[in-house]
Amino acid sequence: MSVANKHQQEAIDHVKGPLLIIAGPGSGKTYTLVERIINLIQNHGVEPEALFVVTFTEKAAQELTTRISNRLLELRVEFNLNEMFLGTFHSICLRIIEDYREYTRLKRSFVLMDQFDQQYFLYQNLNDFRAISNVDQILGSDKTPVWSKSESLLQWINKVTEEAIDHQRLIESDDTALIALGECYALYLLKLEERNALDFSTIQLEALNLLRNHPVVLASLKSRIKYLMVDEYQDTNTIQEMILKLLMGDDHNLCVVGDDDQALYRFRGATIRNILQFPDNFDDNECKQIGLVTNYRSHPDIIHFYNRWMSDQVWEVNDQRYRYTKHIKPREEEFESGPTVIKAISEVGDEWVEEVYALLVSLRTDGKLTDWNQVAFLFKSVKSDKVKALAQGLEERGIAVYSPRANLFFEREEIRLMIGAIMLVFPQFRSIRAPKEGVELAIWGYYDQHCLKPFMAEVAKPGHKDLLDWCQAYARRHLGLTKNADYAFSGLFYQLLQFPLFADYLDAETGSGRAQRNLATMSQLLAKFEYLHHISVLNPKYLESNLRGLFNQFLKFLKDGGIDEYEDASEYAPSGHVSFLTIHQSKGLEFPVVMVGSLGASPRKQYKDLDEVLEQGYLNRESFEPLESTKYFDFWRLYYTAFSRAQNLLVLTDQERLGSGRTPSKHFVKYVDDLPSWRDRKDAINELNFDTVKDVNIKKEYAFTSHITLFETCAEQYRFFKDLEFQPIKASPMLFGTLVHETLEDIHKAALRSEEHLITRENIEGWFQDNYRNLANRERVYLADSTLVAALKHVMRYVNRKQDDWSGIKDCEVDISLVKGNYILKGSVDLIVGENNTVEIVDFKSEKKPDMEKDAERIKHHKRQLEVYAHLVEERTGHKVSKMHLYFTGVESGVPTITFDKDGSAIGSTIKVFDNIVDRIEMKDFSITERPVKTCVDCDMKSYCDRKNWKFKEAV
Repeated sequence: MSVANKHQQEAIDHVKGPLLIIAGPGSGKTYTLVERIINLIQNHGVEPEALFVVTFTEKAAQELTTRISNRLLELRVEFNLNEMFLGTFHSICLRIIEDYREYTRLKRSFVLMDQFDQQYFLYQNLNDFRAISNVDQILGSDKTPVWSKSESLLQWINKVTEEAIDHQRLIESDDTALIALGECYALYLLKLEERNALDFSTIQLEALNLLRNHPVVLASLKSRIKYLMVDEYQDTNTIQEMILKLLMGDDHNLCVVGDDDQALYRFRGATIRNILQFPDNFDDNECKQIGLVTNYRSHPDIIHFYNRWMSDQVWEVNDQRYRYTKHIKPREEEFESGPTVIKAISEVGDEWVEEVYALLVSLRTDGKLTDWNQVAFLFKSVKSDKVKALAQGLEERGIAVYSPRANLFFEREEIRLMIGAIMLVFPQFRSIRAPKEGVELAIWGYYDQHCLKPFMAEVAKPGHKDLLDWCQAYARRHLGLTKNADYAFSGLFYQLLQFPLFADYLDAETGSGRAQRNLATMSQLLAKFEYLHHISVLNPKYLESNLRGLFNQFLKFLKDGGIDEYEDASEYAPSGHVSFLTIHQSKGLEFPVVMVGSLGASPRKQYKDLDEVLEQGYLNRESFEPLESTKYFDFWRLYYTAFSRAQNLLVLTDQERLGSGRTPSKHFVKYVDDLPSWRDRKDAINELNFDTVKDVNIKKEYAFTSHITLFETCAEQYRFFKDLEFQPIKASPMLFGTLVHETLEDIHKAALRSEEHLITRENIEGWFQDNYRNLANRERVYLADSTLVAALKHVMRYVNRKQDDWSGIKDCEVDISLVKGNYILKGSVDLIVGENNTVEIVDFKSEKKPDMEKDAERIKHHKRQLEVYAHLVEERTGHKVSKMHLYFTGVESGVPTITFDKDGSAIGSTIKVFDNIVDRIEMKDFSITERPVKTCVDCDMKSYCDRKNWKFKEAV
């Protein structure tokens, strides 16, 4: 779709004042958003930092960035995407917090907790919450398991945050449950501050408080931001709406796009009222409303089916309508006769998998299906035994299934064997299995039978004796451990990767991509456990308690709660696999063939008694949807979203069941009964043409240092730590450099604020210690005292050389980017004032100055990088660059810099080098001709690489 329809064009052209776009499924809302942004840039001269564009997911943000950059390239418009406020609410709020951190409670390198981190943090501190009066009304009764108590506490704390409820009002109420909740929240905020941490909900609360409590910050942002756009507005929450109202200013240039019929995230605090009552925020007739109702995705019969589904339901309660009336229509063209909405229901007692398998084989063998990835199964949950049995049945019959959210991580062979190997090297397990009164935890059945037993069976086979010998040697070492080891659990994990049992999974040519990703996730989990329990090395005094924490708590909670496997945002439907997705997961996606299951479902109550109490005057606004109606509204919206994912064929599928738990349930019976069975219309169905799966084509970002330089240093290291995302543990050199850089940035920012008087030895040491404490806390890496002294010397040498003359500082840590045809290149530099109204670029290196002859190649690489920086600075800022400097803070005497004149003629060849590197990365070409000996010494993958069958042999 390259030409806008009438309603799309109307939305594209409307740039002043509030705009509400109700966009039905497949109606081209992303196209409309992109063209509206291009219109503002091209025809209205809008600067990048004046645009504030919010998407619901990181993937959507990446896709939007790609499409905008492609259009700008096509139009040859120079524009710095880096300066746009484009991303999710969370990422944009984080950017605002980072920019104005000095106004917040946060220090540098604050900790950002995901949902598991947050729940585990609450679990670790649960005793403090238990001391609060009447807290059982929040946590649950004494019989509630401890992990479940922490989960309940997490849900209520996030509710208070997302609704921006004043917890002091709760404490001052006369309801014991509300008082307990308020006191829990106050304690939680205190603990967050002590830890210098944020969770995903408090990111937004921190940003809101920043805007509300600091007029200078709000004024600064409002002076920059002129146009706001929000996608998926039906899934925004109270706090997000409050942020938007503050930022939009008096011009009200706020455009929101969404579909109230696809509101799915009430459980995350989203409220449908934001989109249904959006026009009420403005004067009468001030808000322009546009409906996008032409569906460019689906066959007309599919559209008719889901239109009927929504129009059959009752959306009015007490004369209040909770839905925008709309009727989606198909695009104007000829369509196949169908049928395109069918059923595949196995009869009572029959095998559901046989029915589904027969349909799939028919579509592939006799029909026009060319790749299994054209088929997606959508369920309320993919974790049920019934759905897992269907997936297993299909795989047993030769149809591969992609189901990253099916809680199968701990069932994967590579993970079970890794757990088994770790078990074998710790004989202490015999004493930690039964923590209370000799009662063994149920999880040990899994550890024994599914992990240790198969691992022992593997190492008993020929070819694995060296692995068994290694494990037994470490078991003896751990049994007699009398002093600190020089490794923790992560170190053992990386040692184990050298043996063929695990190394075979990692082979770039023959290894399983899923297994590689799962092992990478395991490295992240072990590192997270060590961070949460402050473990840097194994200590004989705490070894048993650490093992209890790892196996009886951490891994147990992960297994019980479920953990998702890796999902690639750029390939949501891997070739050769049918997809098993939750309906929530499928939102925003489309598939040629969609098979909707979970037809036995019925609306379920989703609120608790305390929710009703909170609605009695404690929320920021009066309640909106009647609580007793929400279960129906959410149920209808959920399946509407599922049905509207289909392009060419929609199949309702399940196993028929009579009596209690009837399937299909009464909510689906009349729809299923009206549909033809696929067996009855098999020949017609097999004549249908199926689209191929849409290519997401996300343009990835590559940073000079962490991507290009790392790849040039060692492509194999890049494969593990960037592409597969293994968690590195030997990060001390990196921490050293970051510590020096962050302290230099503190100094430069003081100078830029004209606060040179603060640049004293005492203050610098304070900034340095703050930075180190927060970096070490976040990265779980610690530096020796002598190393800290050396890092501070790097900083002070630089300061002493300046001799209190800070007048030349122009800007620090300037983010710059170059949009290319298939990627975006990013970096950051410091600028100083040059001669004749020019600027000079400085790139700080926390190392000794290299030898101009011996290290010529490295210097050449740095020079290439500086040339591109210079080019980007001139393009993006308008400043003329005269010189470029490498500043080596490790130089004790003599000149610490290497200086180059800018050579514009070299830019083209430099960019070609980077293009080739990115091409290799995206083609997964990580081959190397020789090992970088110096780099290998501190690499976590050293043991793996030492054992690998290299074409050359080189002592390291």
